[in-house]
Amino acid sequence: MNTIDEVIYTGRTHTLGGRDGSARSSDGRLDIRLSPPGAAGVGTNPEQLFAAGWSACFIGALGRAARVAGVALPAGVAVDAEVDLGKSGDGFALRARLSVSLPGLDTAVARTLIAEAHQICPYSKATRGNIAVELALA
Repeated sequence: MNTIDEVIYTGRTHTLGGRDGSARSSDGRLDIRLSPPGAAGVGTNPEQLFAAGWSACFIGALGRAARVAGVALPAGVAVDAEVDLGKSGDGFALRARLSVSLPGLDTAVARTLIAEAHQICPYSKATRGNIAVELALA
């Protein structure tokens, strides 16, 4: 289990209605409608939110890995995240894929940064050993 020595930030949300409801952050910056995956109408779903949060965090971890390695991160860094919701036995489970674009960076350097970012990123740490994760260089 990971431990925290010092809290840097706490995200707070209030959610009503689950997948057919809404969520709002305590500071009002996030105010969204929720809907089940594949449903018609407006709203996002937890899997999309998780994919967005993880990919944003992973880009931050790439930046840190690059700084430590003395490598300049190229412009246009992007992460395409896919989070699958599936059935597992009598319950449900998640699976994820992160495709990382580091345009113009040497392939070996890019792969090293991706591997290091996966060790740094809090989302990667939280999912390690809990869900199947595939990392790819786009």
